[in-house]
Amino acid sequence: MNDIRRTILWVIFGFSMVLLWDQWQTFNGKQPTFFPKATPVSTATVAGAKPGTGGAPVSGTSASGVPAPSAVAANPSAVPLGATAPAVLAKREKLLVTTDVFSLTFDTEGGSLVKSSFNKFKDMADKNAGFVLLDESAGRVYVAQTGLIASGGVQMPTHKTPMTAVPGERTLEPGQNELVVKFESADTGGIKLVKTYTLKRGAYDIAVRHDIINTGTAPLSPQLYLQLVRDGNPPVGESSFYSTFTGPAIYTEAKKYQKIEFKDIEKGKVDVEKSASNGYVAMVQHYFASSWLLGDGIKRELFERKVDNNLYAVGMITGVGDIAPGASKSIDAKLFVGPQEENMLEKLAPGLELVKDYGWLTILAKPLYWLLDKLHGFIQNWGWSIVALVLLLKIAFYWLNAKAYASMAKMKAINPKIMEMRERLKDKPQEMQQQMMKIYKDEKVNPMGGCFPIMVQIPVFIALYWVLLSSVEMRGAPWMLWIKDLSAPDPYFILPVVMTLTTMLQTALNPAPPDPMQAKLMWFMPLIFSVMFFFFPSGLVLYWITNNILSIAQQWMINTRMGVPPQFNLPKFN
Repeated sequence: MNDIRRTILWVIFGFSMVLLWDQWQTFNGKQPTFFPKATPVSTATVAGAKPGTGGAPVSGTSASGVPAPSAVAANPSAVPLGATAPAVLAKREKLLVTTDVFSLTFDTEGGSLVKSSFNKFKDMADKNAGFVLLDESAGRVYVAQTGLIASGGVQMPTHKTPMTAVPGERTLEPGQNELVVKFESADTGGIKLVKTYTLKRGAYDIAVRHDIINTGTAPLSPQLYLQLVRDGNPPVGESSFYSTFTGPAIYTEAKKYQKIEFKDIEKGKVDVEKSASNGYVAMVQHYFASSWLLGDGIKRELFERKVDNNLYAVGMITGVGDIAPGASKSIDAKLFVGPQEENMLEKLAPGLELVKDYGWLTILAKPLYWLLDKLHGFIQNWGWSIVALVLLLKIAFYWLNAKAYASMAKMKAINPKIMEMRERLKDKPQEMQQQMMKIYKDEKVNPMGGCFPIMVQIPVFIALYWVLLSSVEMRGAPWMLWIKDLSAPDPYFILPVVMTLTTMLQTALNPAPPDPMQAKLMWFMPLIFSVMFFFFPSGLVLYWITNNILSIAQQWMINTRMGVPPQFNLPKFN
């Protein structure tokens, strides 16, 4: 029955690998399995396009591409993504603004944020350059936009409207705690829009105030939209050997965190809450995210839609209310553009930390990350913190492992007797089964005794896998010697080779299954799965090596204590 237990464990492991493979396929869509090529991005209807090149108007829009209020009420996604700019154009500029954490590029067309480069997180291909998240270039589109939706068919400032940058400082100097960047539109449809971005030292969240001034002679009731637009390509440099989510997400108190696949938007199969008075919208990818945040209690319509060929938008619309002639109203929002640092995200908004996606094992992953973070506070090295965390987990599961290894030691002790019996009764399968059960009963061995203790631990170690895979803290974090980045594969493949050897050693220490085919499978499976680890981040491989070494040490100790000398069961492939 020992072979049955092993089969069950391999089936669980194999099934887990199949699920990961399936998610990887989903993540890559119809791209080639290896080295997928990026899909060309059309920038025809996104901010940054030439004036007057807006896309086809959505249903219920005016000739200018701006939806009428009735269209918005019926279809909150009818945002003027392709709105046409006014005939009189101001000079278009790109403004570079720098703080201690990032460099941002704003476009005076709409006062939109069109590029962000981080100081702390470097580009994987060029270590001298900061990692670029938002971008508007020939091959990529990922921007943050806002604007007004007209009331009564009147055209109002949108993200396509030329704006003027108010003169001011563009660099957060030492000793300064905040930097203000302001854009003003001309009078458009009796409305003037002023956008004020306030950047603070050490912060990835930007306060964005929209001052809406009625310069006309009639009361107006505009709506404000906030949106993130990006292409559907995988992030540059994303590994194809592990699956992480890229795409929009919406959070509300009612339905919590909901990820939205690009392909579901394309097929019109998205089922998310369309209105709420809390929550946020976000664009998520491995390690980083962007998000628009509104204060709780502010009613908003939530939308997601395909904008153009391979361009997608997620956002929200909120009513400004009636503005009398000569009066103004303000709406405050926050734009987050930064790394998925869990502790920071928790402080910004309820549920924002969920953009760091642990999947269905969140309940286990969050305390594991908390413990890893505390260990790092003492050790100050993420690599050694991983080793320490695995050590603590092995200590916590010591008695469960001891029970499993004790059962395996007993099985190993009676294995010669079972092998002899199988050879003697190989032509009498029914009698063989009866004799096997008799041996188990006489020797007081439970063939399934080592199965349950190991199965209990599987969710914990899968959760730890997702913690290490999702934590941006691993990005660029060194361990020692040649390992300079725990989020990147080992450049010399030393760790994957060590992991393979420890896996084979652990297999050799286990009792060989009586069935020859299963005995061969025991050796082939670890070798096959070890190949994947040659392309996995070093931090994940380090965690697996540590777990293997500690398991081997405990198994060796228990076997010796039980009087079953450790021996290596080498494979027989003849």
